[in-house]
Amino acid sequence: MTNKDVFLPSNILLPHFRRNREKMIKYAVIACDQFTSEPGYWQSAREIIGVAPSTLDLMLPEVYLDRADEITETIHGKMEEYAGKYLTDAGCGMIYCERTLPSNRRVRHGIIGMIDLNDYEYTKGSSAPVRSSEATVVERIPPRVKVRRGALLELPHVMVFFDDEKDGLNSYMNGIKDKRRKLYDFDLMLGSDNIKGYALENQDILYVQSYLRGECSKNGLTFTVGDGNHSLASAKAYFEEMKEKYGDAANDMPCRYALVEIVNIHDEAIEFEPIYRLIKNKTADDFIKELSAKLDVRYEPTESCFRYDIISEGVTKTVYINEPKTTLPVAELQAFLDSGDYKIDYIHGLDSISALSVNGNIGVVFEGMKKSELFPAVINDGALPRKTFSMGEAKDKRFYLEARKIK
Repeated sequence: MTNKDVFLPSNILLPHFRRNREKMIKYAVIACDQFTSEPGYWQSAREIIGVAPSTLDLMLPEVYLDRADEITETIHGKMEEYAGKYLTDAGCGMIYCERTLPSNRRVRHGIIGMIDLNDYEYTKGSSAPVRSSEATVVERIPPRVKVRRGALLELPHVMVFFDDEKDGLNSYMNGIKDKRRKLYDFDLMLGSDNIKGYALENQDILYVQSYLRGECSKNGLTFTVGDGNHSLASAKAYFEEMKEKYGDAANDMPCRYALVEIVNIHDEAIEFEPIYRLIKNKTADDFIKELSAKLDVRYEPTESCFRYDIISEGVTKTVYINEPKTTLPVAELQAFLDSGDYKIDYIHGLDSISALSVNGNIGVVFEGMKKSELFPAVINDGALPRKTFSMGEAKDKRFYLEARKIK
C-alpha cells in the first residue's frame, strides 16, 4: 500500500463535436506504431477522413518516419489550430471508457487520467511506482522527443496496467456509468469496433485513487506499461530536458505529467500471446550445443526447469534449462541470445514459426507468460525483454481521441 496518489485527474480535451458519430469516426485514429509495414492502411484512413478534422493531422504514423522532419513541423501547426478551433475541456478530470475489441468481441475497460513522470522510470531495476514492462530501446526515443518538444498537445496511446485480481474498480465503474454523463459513443474506422466514454465525477475520482492506493500497490509497484512504452519514455525524456534547463521550476510545468489509460491486467478482454524466436542460419544441433556450453541443458524435465521446443524442417527437438535464473522462459532465452551473435526475428503463432523454420532457420517455442505473471516478473526481473508477449491484434490498439495541453 502507498499513501501517494500515482494516478491523477487532468484537464482532458475532446472535440466539441464529440456527440456527432459521423465526425468522430473520422476524428479518432489508431496508434502511430501500428500497421508500420502497411501504408495502404494509412492511405485508406486518409481517404475516409478527407479534409475533416482528425487526429491523423496531430500524429506521425511510423510508416512515414522517413518524412519525420517535414511532417513534424506540420503537426505542430495543426495542434495550434485544433486547440483554438475544435478542442474543448471535457469538464471532468477522468474518463471511464469501454472499448469493444474486434479480435474477440470483448469489452476492454479503462480509465483516462494522468501520471506524474517523476513517478515513472523505464530503466531496468527501477523501484518507481510506474515501470516499463519491457526493455526500452533508447535509440527509438529521440525522434519521438523531437515531436513532443514543439508540441502544444499530447494525444495518448499509452495503456498502463494495474493488478486488481478482485476487479473491484471495474465493478464500481459498471455500477455508476449509467448515472454519469456520456461523453462519446461511436464506431472506430476500418473495422476497429466501438468506443464509449463516461465523465467521472469528483467522488468517483476519489474512489479510484483510494482503491489504487489500497488494493493495487504491491512491493512499491502500482502500474506497469502495457502499450506505448517508448512514447511514455519519450515524455519522460522531454521532461528531464526541461528539468535540466529550468531546474525545480519544471515541476510546475504541464510536461511533468502524461495522459494515459489504465487497464486492469485481469480484464477479460486482455489476452497475452507469446512471441517466439526465429534464429537464422543455424541448425538445431549447433544451437543446442551452444546453449549447453552456457546453461545447464537437460533432455528430461527437472523439478525446476523451462522447456524449449526447437523446430527445424518439421522436426522438433525438446530441451530443458535446469535451475533458470529468471522468472520467465522468454527472459532466460533472450539473455542467452543477447550474449551471442544471433540473427533473430520475432514471430507470432505456432503455425507461422513452424512454416518459417526451414532453409537453415530454426524456431524456438516456449510457454508464454500468463497475465498473472507480469507484475511478479517486473518486480523480480526488472523490465522484461522486448517482444516478450503480444496483446491482441493491431486493430485492438488504442485510438487517439483524448488530448491534453503540455505547454
